[in-house]
Amino acid sequence: MKQKIKNILKYAVPIAVLVLPFAALAANAVQTGLSGSGLSSSFGNAGSLSGSGDLSTLIANVIRLALLFAGAIAVLFIIIGGYQYVTSAGNEESAEKGKKTLINAIIGIVIIVLSYVIVNVIARQVGG
Repeated sequence: MKQKIKNILKYAVPIAVLVLPFAALAANAVQTGLSGSGLSSSFGNAGSLSGSGDLSTLIANVIRLALLFAGAIAVLFIIIGGYQYVTSAGNEESAEKGKKTLINAIIGIVIIVLSYVIVNVIARQVGG
């Protein structure tokens, strides 16, 4: 048990030392990303949902934020599927698993984009 804890600490401490300085800069990066992408008007200056004047706008902003996170996860699955496919090294089972992951992630991105469009159209119609 002690050896297992030592192994975890052997890798966790250097990773934490490397990651923590970047985590400290994350708030500034989020603010810069929001203002650069045009999402600042939807989510306010602090990254919150402060631009919501009424319930329909709040719901639309929450759905947009959820779709943004879903899109990020879908892109992550594209990377994972591509890695599985490239590193299959001739193993048919691994190659098929990678292809399946890629196809499902692309279908997910298409659904997310269409959902985003539908939410924006409905929000415009309801909001006036």
